[in-house]
Amino acid sequence: MCEHTVHHHLVEVAAGLSPALEAAIIRLGPLEYPRRDSHPFPHYLCRAISGQQISVKAAQSIWKRVEGSAGGAPLLDHFTPANIDVLRSCGLSGAKTKTIITIAETHRNVGLDTDELRALPVAERTARLTAIWGVGQWTADMMNMFYFGEPDIWPDGDVAARKALERLTSKRRKTVRSAERFKPYRSWLALYMWAHVDAPPDGQAVG
Repeated sequence: MCEHTVHHHLVEVAAGLSPALEAAIIRLGPLEYPRRDSHPFPHYLCRAISGQQISVKAAQSIWKRVEGSAGGAPLLDHFTPANIDVLRSCGLSGAKTKTIITIAETHRNVGLDTDELRALPVAERTARLTAIWGVGQWTADMMNMFYFGEPDIWPDGDVAARKALERLTSKRRKTVRSAERFKPYRSWLALYMWAHVDAPPDGQAVG
């Protein structure tokens, strides 16, 4: 998908919605769509969970300690109830530790195969993910956008993206309705909103 084509589409739609939004998108120019799918999906999901709601630097430091605590064993095998104290000592909160262990258990018992999940429709994939304890709609949206590369996700639960769109359009207009006009590139719209306020989504500094 060509970022120039997407940029042109977004500018055209924004022109009919809000001069401020149109100007912001024009100013940013074509953006590259980031993909973060270099690791198997369960591994990536665990790392993303560990980094949510903290700084990029803190997230990287904690994950490095988590990897070190495995002592060379496969990480998903390391994420078990027997290792709760070890994982908590790395800096993970109780909720994040429980979520990561649940993700690993789900993968072992049910399967979170990358190719299988990639082949699912977005709604079905989202349902599979949000059925996991600790994985909510926001996390599922981020996975769909950045790992699976879905171009048409509007993460209305993301405060930075929602508030940016609201400020550039109207506080009286629901952001879901505004975003609807940008189909089939709502994920890109979110990228532009984050870039506009320079606020990347939490937990996405994952290599």
